[in-house]
Amino acid sequence: MNIEEEYIRLIFGLKLKQIRTEKNLSLFGLSKLTNISKSYLNEIEKGKKYPKTDKIALLSQVLETPYDNLVSLKLDKNLAPLGEILQSKILKEIPLDLFGIQEADLIDIISNAPAKVNAFISTLIEIAKHYNLSRESFFLAALRSYQEAHNNYFEDIEQSVEKFAKAYQVNLNEKIKSEDLEEILIEEFNYTIINNGLSQYKNLKELRCVFIPKTKTLLLSDTIVESQKTFIYAKEIAYNYLNLKDRLYTFSWIKFDSFDQVLNNFIASYFAGALIIPKQAIENQLKYFFNQEKWDSNLFNEMITRFTDSPETYYQRLTNILPKVFHFKNLFFLRFTNKEGTNSYKLSKELHITQLQPPTANETHEHYCRRWISIEIFESIHKNEITTKAQISYYPEFDTSYLVISSATPDPFKENYNRSINIGLLISPLLTSKLNFLNDTSILTKNVGVTCEHCPIKDCDVRVCEATELQKVAENETIANTVQQIINDYS
Repeated sequence: MNIEEEYIRLIFGLKLKQIRTEKNLSLFGLSKLTNISKSYLNEIEKGKKYPKTDKIALLSQVLETPYDNLVSLKLDKNLAPLGEILQSKILKEIPLDLFGIQEADLIDIISNAPAKVNAFISTLIEIAKHYNLSRESFFLAALRSYQEAHNNYFEDIEQSVEKFAKAYQVNLNEKIKSEDLEEILIEEFNYTIINNGLSQYKNLKELRCVFIPKTKTLLLSDTIVESQKTFIYAKEIAYNYLNLKDRLYTFSWIKFDSFDQVLNNFIASYFAGALIIPKQAIENQLKYFFNQEKWDSNLFNEMITRFTDSPETYYQRLTNILPKVFHFKNLFFLRFTNKEGTNSYKLSKELHITQLQPPTANETHEHYCRRWISIEIFESIHKNEITTKAQISYYPEFDTSYLVISSATPDPFKENYNRSINIGLLISPLLTSKLNFLNDTSILTKNVGVTCEHCPIKDCDVRVCEATELQKVAENETIANTVQQIINDYS
C-alpha cells in the first residue's frame, strides 16, 4: 500500500507535538535545545515539512524518544482515530471550500488540540452510528447546508439560464416544450435520444432515464410524462452548457461517488428549474397572487400548470424566489410520501432557510403530527389532479405560526404511492404586510406539534401514540425533585 507523503508528514507532526507537549516544552524551548528554528519546527508539527534524517535523530535525542518511535506511523490510542481519518482521505471528500474552510485550517485545528479534536470526532462518529448516517446522508446534509448558506438562490446560475436562452433563442415568455430542448440536445450537443429505451429492463421501472456518456445516448423510460421529459432535457442541457463533467448518469440517482457529483446534480437541477420557470415570470405571478384578498387553491394550481404539471418543480422554484425577491427567508420545504392504504408517512426531502423550522427528518422513527396539512391532504388526493390546500400551523411549544401551502398528487415515480409537496412561511410582520389573503378566514388555523411522541397538546383527536418522550422527561424531573427533597431533608 502506498501511503501519501502528506499523510506521513501529518502523522510525524502530530507525534512530535504530542511528545513535545508531554515534555512541557514550548516550540521556543525545543528550538533552543536543537538549534532548529522555531518556524521550521512549527511547519513540521503542522505537517507542512518532513525533517531530514539528521534532524530526526537530533529530535529523538533531545526528546529522549526512540528514533523508530518518531518515524513510525503507528499512533497511540489518543491519536489513533485521527490517523484513521487522515489516512481515509475523508477530509478531501468533505466540501470544505463551499463553506470557506481550507483543509490546511482544519489540520491546524487538529494539530493545536489533537486530544480534544479526537474526542469531538469520536463523538460525531457515535452520533452518526446512532442515526445510521451514511456517506450519502452526509453529502446531502452538506449540500442542504450549502443551499441554506446562500438562501437557496444562486445568481450565477440564474444568469447562465438567461445567457443560454438568448444564445439558443429560447423564448422564456412561453411555456418550455420538451421538443424545443430535444432539438438543442441533438443538434448542438450531438445526443442520441431513445424513447422507451428502458422498457426492456423491468427492474429499472423507477428510473426516468439513463445517460451513456461514451456515445452521448439518452435512454428514456416509457412512463415519463411531458413535464418529466422537459426537466430531464433541461438538466442534460445544463450539464453540457455549464460544462459539468463529474455527473450522475441516472435520474433518479442510484448512488454517487463524490460530493462533486451531488453538487453538480443540484446545479443542473437548479438550472433546469430556472429554465422551465423563469425568474421574472414567477416573480410577476407571485406579486399578483399575493395581492388577492382571498386564498384561492384553483388560482395556485393554475400558477403551477402555467409552467409544469410537477408541483415539486414549482415549489422548489419558490424556495429560490421567495427568499431573494420577497425576503421570506424563514421558510421550509418538505416532501412527504405515503403508500396508499397505510397510516405511515415518510419525510423524504427537506430544506430549511435561515432557521431550523420544525419538522426535520431526525424523527424518522416517530409519528409526525397528523394535524399538519401536509399529511391531512393525503385524504383528499384525486387521480391525475393537483390537490392544493393551505393552513396556518401554530406550534404552542415554540409560540410560532407558519402559513403552510401543500399540494398533493399520486407519486409520479412509484405506483400506489402518493406525495405531498409543502412550503411553510413564518408568519411575521413582513409576511403579513405582503400577503393580502393571510387574514382570509377560510384558511384554518390549527395547533400542531412535531411528532406525537414529543407533542404537548392534550386534546388531540388524531394522535397516533402517547407523548412518550415528554412523559420520560416529566418522570425524570419528578425523580430529580424527589432526590433533591431527600437531600434537603437530611442536610
